[in-house]
Amino acid sequence: MLVLSDLIESSSPVRHHGPWPRVLADPALWASASLAVSEGGLTLLGLWGEKSALHMALLDEPAATIAVLSLERLDDGGYPSVARLHPPALRLERAIRDLTGLEPRDLPDERPWLDHGRWDLCHPLGEHGVPPREVAPYGFLRAEGESLHQIPVGPVHAGIIEPGHFRFTANGETVVRLEERLGYVHKGIESLMAGADLIRGAQLAGRTSGDSTVAYTYAFAQAAETALGLEIPPRAVWLRALMAELERLANHLGDIGAICNDAAFPLMHAHCGVLRELVLRAAAAAFGHRLMRDCILPGGTAVNLSEDGQVGLKTLLYEIHRKLPALVELYDNTASLQDRTVGTGRLRPELARQYGAGGYIGRASGRGFDARDAFRYPPYDQLSFEVPVLSEGDVNARVWIRIREVEQSLSLIGQILDRLPDGAILKDIPFVSESREGMALVESFRGDVLVWLRLNREGGIERCHLRDPSWFQWPLLEAAIEGNIVADFPLCNKSFNCSYSGHDL
Repeated sequence: MLVLSDLIESSSPVRHHGPWPRVLADPALWASASLAVSEGGLTLLGLWGEKSALHMALLDEPAATIAVLSLERLDDGGYPSVARLHPPALRLERAIRDLTGLEPRDLPDERPWLDHGRWDLCHPLGEHGVPPREVAPYGFLRAEGESLHQIPVGPVHAGIIEPGHFRFTANGETVVRLEERLGYVHKGIESLMAGADLIRGAQLAGRTSGDSTVAYTYAFAQAAETALGLEIPPRAVWLRALMAELERLANHLGDIGAICNDAAFPLMHAHCGVLRELVLRAAAAAFGHRLMRDCILPGGTAVNLSEDGQVGLKTLLYEIHRKLPALVELYDNTASLQDRTVGTGRLRPELARQYGAGGYIGRASGRGFDARDAFRYPPYDQLSFEVPVLSEGDVNARVWIRIREVEQSLSLIGQILDRLPDGAILKDIPFVSESREGMALVESFRGDVLVWLRLNREGGIERCHLRDPSWFQWPLLEAAIEGNIVADFPLCNKSFNCSYSGHDL
């Protein structure tokens, strides 16, 4: 079986400023890499394009190694499709075609993905000035059988949530097929990145998905610093991790409550909502913003943590430690909750591995990948924590992974506060007179966020790609809901809690 080191050795290296290499491939090697991914030897981390090139990020999990494979000599704008061998690449390749105009040969699904026919130009990351095109009505896949009916839901929903369309095919109450259509909140983040400076780039990155604003700016800053060879102050390193764990804590507490609410147990929702609010208020007092937006910059952090802020965070830890055990016991001992969550929305471990599912979705189905643990980026290389893993793959397992991660985040926040070094929090961005590239993988509450960045000779952004973990999680929701009843879809959907905005870019 082909391994990542074989690919690297048989390719031409490109100057790529650590920590992982980028190499050039010909179509044959590209096809070999696609086959290796489809056979499970490698994990697809990302797939993106630009005007005349295609890039594929690959992970060798046992070796904890990453490489980017680039295909630059494209015949008439075409390239061998990865999705023809590896289904998780399908939506990525449909998006690449919409954004760049590059054609994946033998693509199993020719329908557009992000482009709904409402943009003012086609292929915004490819040849500019291409006028908009007419897009045929979207044809959902057919399911054949007796007594089947369709239920369309969205894109506008009853709750205050982002837009996405879900087309159910059901036999009575049992879901036979779910098909998603996304792309309604495409913002053109990557187009806006082109030509921006690093400060503006960090702001745009932080708006890719609002609930992960820390993780995105964290990853963007790391990619920029890698490209520039910039080492940031130690205090800034620890402050970033502190913000990331606060973001993880707030989101997991909110999700635990919301899942219980969708299982008709609003008491848990109310109590978890109180704890989430405590986290957000403590974050605002410590860093000036409830979501800690724009608090991380290339070169360090924009805000420091005062003594009062540190005291507030320690008080927060005390309050959550005091209240959380009773809520966990309430969840575990409420029969009506267990009846709704145990066995519902099972995701098979083999699917989680095939799609490289990260975060609580992957870890609830046996895939224990966590970027903090796999790559031990600072300061996690000096912190003690565990990555919880279960194999049941149901809603209940995804709740328990969140509970255990809340406990781990509480421990990590305590360790960081106890060991936070003194000193500066920000370094000036150095001027470079050459094009440079960098990449980073940072663990968000939802899973691993990938950022790949190329800077031009003036230090501005030439190309930046941001990959949300939801790209590999949304398709798995379609698989998890099959065989469940329609009424359990909100419960399954919330237990996945994929990002619309992060996916749609």
